[in-house]
Amino acid sequence: MKIIKLDEQSKQNILADLLKRDPNNYDSYADTVQQIVDDVKERKDEAVFEYTKKFDKAVISAENIRVTEDEIREAMAQVEPELLEVMKKAMKNIRSYHEMQVRHSWFDTRPDGTLLGQKVTALESAGVYVPGGKAAYPSSVLMNIIPAEVAGVKRIVMVTPPGQDGKVNPVTLTAAHLAGATEVYKVGGAQAVAALAFGTQSVPRVNKIVGPGNIFVALAKKAVYGHVSIDSIAGPSEILVIADESANPRFVAADLLSQAEHDELASAILVTTSMELAEKVSAQAEEFTEKLSRKEILRKSLDNYGYILVVDTLEEAIQTANDIASEHLEIVTKNPFEVMTKIQNAGAIFIGEYSSEPLGDYFAGPNHVLPTNGTAKFFSPLGVDDFIKKSSVIYYSREALEPIHKDIIKFAEAEHLTAHANSIRVRFEDQD
Repeated sequence: MKIIKLDEQSKQNILADLLKRDPNNYDSYADTVQQIVDDVKERKDEAVFEYTKKFDKAVISAENIRVTEDEIREAMAQVEPELLEVMKKAMKNIRSYHEMQVRHSWFDTRPDGTLLGQKVTALESAGVYVPGGKAAYPSSVLMNIIPAEVAGVKRIVMVTPPGQDGKVNPVTLTAAHLAGATEVYKVGGAQAVAALAFGTQSVPRVNKIVGPGNIFVALAKKAVYGHVSIDSIAGPSEILVIADESANPRFVAADLLSQAEHDELASAILVTTSMELAEKVSAQAEEFTEKLSRKEILRKSLDNYGYILVVDTLEEAIQTANDIASEHLEIVTKNPFEVMTKIQNAGAIFIGEYSSEPLGDYFAGPNHVLPTNGTAKFFSPLGVDDFIKKSSVIYYSREALEPIHKDIIKFAEAEHLTAHANSIRVRFEDQD
């Protein structure tokens, strides 16, 4: 890994380099994705089936696009009992954490006849996109479906690409069933996002679309935003570790690689006050990489977006972390909780040497769907709030409105909105 003695210029160069990975920069794919979205909107099922055959080599029709109860039972029978138990344990933690996020309606009444409040309502439906192919990501299934289920969403629709045999990965399907998906459809890619957004004869539309996917999925979500809500346009994974001389270099190197193996565009950054630690972590990362199965991806990721940044003070390390606003932030210092209080921008914060990033990915309970590419400066992790909407509630009696009605009329007339003013005036015309 590259070791850089950080100054302001090198920090700006690194920030610019990281932002090149932003999916909003992939305009060369946008026209292709828009064509697929428009085609599905126009031809519905017909287009979905054609794209599924073209991209996934699977023959899907109105008769088999929706996963059946028999297919779910068949899938669950294929999952190793040990994995099933681990998934159930993780589910318990995820559900418990997200239940703490639940919001409730509230109302405030006053003696003058005023009632103000907020009505919290779950979305009626949500669509969850899950990547397919040979790999299975049951953790993503749980992390996207369980918050919706906890929020009270009635229809939770999962879409995922089928294999060439027309079947869904059994682990993925089992996780969906356990987490609370009410419907599962065998369709992936931009065509799946379009189907969820606009509806087809076989796939009913939803109110919101969440879940990770490749660049075509990300751009499709961007294209349908406004017709439906979406969670975010996710970019490549990233990790930043703040460490001082007390950190274990083997632990730090292992944690950096845990994210670098995701993708050649993934970023792994160590910010440290210790040059000695920097050199040990660099050597250890090289040693680990040679032994790991995804070493080609690891090498490209570290060559392109792997940095070890050496700073003079811990305050400078904290400021650098806040400037980068990483998806995952680990704090491995003598006083990690004190450092945590000074962190403003991070998707998830892992404190101490035994709180490594995969703990959050799979098991602890907080959501692993996190803001990337610096968007932790203004976005939050996926949660129950993503599956609710809030309505303001206003009630005034005549007695409460009367003393202020002229103030409202004055305000409306200042904006030259005479119908607004009249709406208030007519209620008191007998006395004015």
